[in-house]
Amino acid sequence: MLVLDRFKEARSVLRGVIAGTELVYSQYLSDRCGNQVYLKPENLQVTGAYKIRGAYFKASRLTQEEKDRGLITASAGNHAQGVAYAAKAAGIKAAVVMPTTTPLMKVDRTKKFGAEVILHGSVFDDAAEYAQQLAQERGMTYIPPFNDLDIACGQGTIAYEIFQSLPDVDVILVPIGGGGLAAGVATLAKLLNPNVRVIGVEPTGAASMKASVEAGHVVSLPAAVTIADGVAVRTPGDKVFPYIQQNVDEILTIEDDELVEAFLDIMENHKMMVENAGLLTVAALKHLDCRDKNVVSILSGGNMDVITMASLVQYGLINRGRVFTFSVMLPDRPGELVRVAQIVAEEKGNIIKLDHNQFVSINRQSKVELQVTLEAFGHEHKEMILDALRCNGYDVQLIQSKSVYN
Repeated sequence: MLVLDRFKEARSVLRGVIAGTELVYSQYLSDRCGNQVYLKPENLQVTGAYKIRGAYFKASRLTQEEKDRGLITASAGNHAQGVAYAAKAAGIKAAVVMPTTTPLMKVDRTKKFGAEVILHGSVFDDAAEYAQQLAQERGMTYIPPFNDLDIACGQGTIAYEIFQSLPDVDVILVPIGGGGLAAGVATLAKLLNPNVRVIGVEPTGAASMKASVEAGHVVSLPAAVTIADGVAVRTPGDKVFPYIQQNVDEILTIEDDELVEAFLDIMENHKMMVENAGLLTVAALKHLDCRDKNVVSILSGGNMDVITMASLVQYGLINRGRVFTFSVMLPDRPGELVRVAQIVAEEKGNIIKLDHNQFVSINRQSKVELQVTLEAFGHEHKEMILDALRCNGYDVQLIQSKSVYN
């Protein structure tokens, strides 16, 4: 069971293994939500995520015979690195089954810790089923990614550190995928202070724990569709589920678009890279129904590949009106392009890209198309630039795009 003595044991085992991730106060987020917001940056952990806590503690409790058989697990990425790290530290072999959709960066980092990586299935649940099959075939010891009380206990040590840095914490926001992190953190938090409020956060497209809590028993979703790959779980853990029921006060669900906003907030204001699953608790801040409380958002991980990061930046900037593209038809004569550029410059717009298409019409003297991608301060500034062009006689059309490069 998840009891205080077990959490103390986990804290002792992990001492000197995990990195200290001190709370970071966020003035920006505090001002936006009306609470005092502190970030728990597990993205700065040794393996880039909190998962090392549970994996390492679980490995420490295995018998020598279990270790000698080697470890195998399934993971969307972060638990994989935790198991690989723990196995390498113990000098034993490890294999990890990961969904084929796992970002390459997570695959490569797992391999660098010395684990064999097997790609199978499109979602975590497919990978988990195959990993358990391989465990039987190879005679290896299966390490669950979340549905295990030792795993949950290791993850829960985060609560010790939160209370050490902020004894009067009122609210803890924790991401939920399979439920191991939430079960551990919520249970220990309630043991330390029964009055603390623990709120779980899931993506709307993979809210399996919320559906289970509402049903009163573990249920499986037909699909888990979200950009937060680290919590894309169709079936939460039945072993940790009772602890979620007992100790998590509320579960919020977040749309993927909100994670994009949260990515920019953390990147621009705190200079940290946090993966989509870890951003759930940041996006949840504006949904809180409290004010003037001490709130801790757990940033569960930061293992994000650069292609995904670039896409989030582009999408976020476009969403906020800070990057946009317009088209305008011009007569094909000298000076017209300069005239448009001058109007944009006078309105303090910054041109990123120009596309001058002379072949939009067979009558080049009549019109050519100019597409301009600009950087602006936001939606209000964007409209000022467009209005200035229209006042100068240009028929400007805003081009809706998800990418700067489309």
